[in-house]
Amino acid sequence: MERKSQQRPLRADAERTVRGILEAAERVLGANPAATMEQIAEAAGVARTTVHRRFTSREALVDALTAWATRQFHEAVTSAHPDSAPPLVALYQATANVLRVKIGWGFAMSRTVPEDPEVARAHADVLDQCDQLFRRARDAGVLRPDTDLVWARRVYYALIHEAALDRAERVDEDANDVDELATRVVDTLLRGIGRQGEGGFLGP
Repeated sequence: MERKSQQRPLRADAERTVRGILEAAERVLGANPAATMEQIAEAAGVARTTVHRRFTSREALVDALTAWATRQFHEAVTSAHPDSAPPLVALYQATANVLRVKIGWGFAMSRTVPEDPEVARAHADVLDQCDQLFRRARDAGVLRPDTDLVWARRVYYALIHEAALDRAERVDEDANDVDELATRVVDTLLRGIGRQGEGGFLGP
């Protein structure tokens, strides 16, 4: 029992070190995609040898960074309970959660997904959860009965992407405005930007 209790702090320390390196890599590579391992180590406040011990190459570090961000992306969607929460509530919550990940891990999320089965499974599961949420939203009357769900999902993804880009360009903004941004994304998805009167769109 004593040995196990002594090993846990070491494991926690190692996890904190890796997390610190990944966070530093996101900041440094986001500002300069050509940054070196040495620059990342300096930003993380660790020795260059520590980074090389954890990641055998710069490519391995970027792949690990992408995998980490993908897991955060998956958790962002899953924690919104798209399979059980009221569809509109789940849609707003998932949107806000995903925006935080895409804004906070912009470099990693913009990278090509590595050929990693875990990453592929995470993306596939997010897609399934999104499709399920959109079906539930249609059944609940949040979406029109004739909604093309594949098209709706693609529009939704595009809105989130553009919203994250817009927010990333305003680095001095309060992080709390992500909730307002999520509301704007969902409102645009559900109501569009056209004027709708009693006789339909573009009415009086």
